[in-house]
Order: sequence, then structure tokens, then C-alpha cells
Amino acid sequence: MKLCTGIVFCSLVLGVSSEGWYSFFKEAIQGTADLCRAYWDMKVANHQNSERYFHARGNYDAAQRGPGGIWAAKMISTAGKYFRGLLNQYYYGGGHRGWENIQANQKAEEWGRSGKDPKHFRPSDLPEKF
Repeated sequence: MKLCTGIVFCSLVLGVSSEGWYSFFKEAIQGTADLCRAYWDMKVANHQNSERYFHARGNYDAAQRGPGGIWAAKMISTAGKYFRGLLNQYYYGGGHRGWENIQANQKAEEWGRSGKDPKHFRPSDLPEKF
């Protein structure tokens, strides 16, 4: 019952037509894959000061998929922000030490979702592979 209510609510809020459900969920899955690919590339690159670039790139790629990709990027970014906030609270006692990093990543994610070029955050010495 909760699932049906959630689906109806999403259709009202997002304005998805009955024939657009397939494309919306397809875009959401592809957007999730884009975010996962950017996260994986960030871990493989293991490059200092490149986190904001990969956050912006993942959100940019997901947003290019359409409304489903934008929705997935917002949900995953919001969940990640709260998770990082909990870790910040646990490790640093809620101090400002990790909070600036969380806010910088959030700005980069919004930058990417808005369609702006994620290369704005790209470090100059990051290998061309990424």
C-alpha cells in the first residue's frame, strides 16, 4: 500500500505521464550508474583535491539523462550528505573540521546538476583518463 501511495505521489509531484514511467525509471537507473562510475573513478584516481570534480561530474552526467537522472542524483547526493554528516559527528564530534568539505561537495553537486561544466572543479594535474 505504501508503494502504491509513493508511486501516485511521485507521479503527481514530478508530472510523469503514464507512458513516461518507463523512461523515468530508466533515466534514474542510468543516472545512478553515472554517479557510481564517477565515485569509482574518484577512488581509482586517488588524487588529492579532486573530490569536488568527481561529485560535479557524476551529477552532471546523471542530470543529462533527464528528469529521472536528476531525481536519482538529488536522492543519492542528499543521502550521501546526511551520511557524511553522521560520520563527521562521530569522528570529529560535530566540529567544523569536516563540515566545510561536506558543503564544498554539495556546491559541486548542485553545480553539476544545474548543467554547468564540471571541469570548473578539475585539478590541473589530474590525469586525462578522468
